[in-house]
Parts: sequence; C-alpha cells; structure tokens
Amino acid sequence: MKLTLKIWRQDAPGDKGKIVGYQVDDADEDMSFLELLDVLNEKLILSGDEPVAFDHDCREGICGSCSMVINGEPHGPQKATTACQLHLRHFRDGETIFVEPWRAAAFPVVKDLIVDRSAFDRVIQAGGFISAPTGSAPDAHATPVPKPNSERAFTAAACIGCGACVAACPNGSASLFLGAKITHLGELPQGQPERDSRVVRMVEQHDAEGFGGCTNTGACTVSCPKEIPLDVISQLNRDYLHATTGSRRSA
Repeated sequence: MKLTLKIWRQDAPGDKGKIVGYQVDDADEDMSFLELLDVLNEKLILSGDEPVAFDHDCREGICGSCSMVINGEPHGPQKATTACQLHLRHFRDGETIFVEPWRAAAFPVVKDLIVDRSAFDRVIQAGGFISAPTGSAPDAHATPVPKPNSERAFTAAACIGCGACVAACPNGSASLFLGAKITHLGELPQGQPERDSRVVRMVEQHDAEGFGGCTNTGACTVSCPKEIPLDVISQLNRDYLHATTGSRRSA
C-alpha cells in the first residue's frame, strides 16, 4: 500500500504547530496504525530527520495511551477500536490520512501527537479511597452483589481512560470518563461509604482542570473504544444531585 500521511508536528508545548506531509510506499494492510508510524519513523531517523512523537504502551487496546485523531475521528474510523488495534486494511491504497493529537484545553500538546492527560489522574486522585475492613480475606460471597449491579460495574470499569470522549466532545467534557468511574464504584457495596463525597470531589476537580460541561450530544460514547454507555452520565448527575441536595436515594 502507498499512503500519504498528513501529521501534526509541534516541537514543544506552546510552540506553533503545523501539518507536515509524508509518503509511505511500503505499508502493508496487515499492519496496525502504530506500526505504520513505526515504519515512517524508521525512515525519518535514517534520513536524519526528527521522528514523529506519539504515545503508546501495551498496543493491545488496554492501556489507552495511543491517543490520536485519525481523519477527524478519535482512534480512527473503526468503531470500538483503539488506534493501536486499527489495521491498514480499513484504508484505501493511495489514501491521504490526517493524524492529529487530542484537541482539548485540559489536554495540552506536549510534542507532536503526545498530549498531557495527567488531568485524568488528578480527577481519579480526587475521588480518594474506599473504606474496607482489614484483616484476613473475607469468605467468598460474604458481600453479595446483585448480578445487574455487578454487570453494570464491570461495563463501567472497562473505561481505559484514553480521553477519546474528551476529544470527540464539542465542549471538551470528560463526563463519560467521570461517569464511568462514579458508576463503577457506585454500583458496588465497597463504594457506598464515600459515594457522596467522592462524586462531589471528582466533579469539582473535573471542572478545575478545564473540562467543559456535558450537553448530551452523545459524541463521546460513539467514539469510545470500550463503548461505555451514555447513561453513566445520568448516574453521575443523579449521584451529584443527591450529594449536594441531601435528597433521599431511591431504593
């Protein structure tokens, strides 16, 4: 395959960036998108040019590091797929592909395609801890969890914190990410003691980091590689309302 890559290049935070074009003539349809960037970088290094900086780690769709916008879509055109799991067979021979970093005020560009996503870490840290008895391991099934609750907790826990929801949102909101974390613990008995204080602290940190507000466009869940459902935002809003008004939670 022959592909033309139009890639955002930016030397450092605050520098003016630009789109730079590159030609890759020996791509293979079985390559992942990150392998395509590896091939390009090898050519750039051999020619004495600066390689394209991009974030990656596991390359198995788990860590959420491969944050990039491909042809205007976070992680690219393949639904429920991270950039590292996106293969070139989803592109046409001779196609021009635009590659850019996440675009959000809370995710400043560090270099080229790498952004600083530490705002997510601080939101998680604001959530604090859960209270759990210490001592020997509890007996199996000592704390029963209804199956619907456990399944919903598992669904929310699938969030890998990649930031695609923020990149897709026209407001730069992280409400899907935040809702997933709130729902994950909110559905489990272990998350109940700090449930109210957790949601208040995490929402406050979310806003302090410069993320925008949610207007329910749904672009976040469409772009999410783990298909986190939009209704976790509803649970986030319910928990926040309960915590800030003292209303009685329905059974």
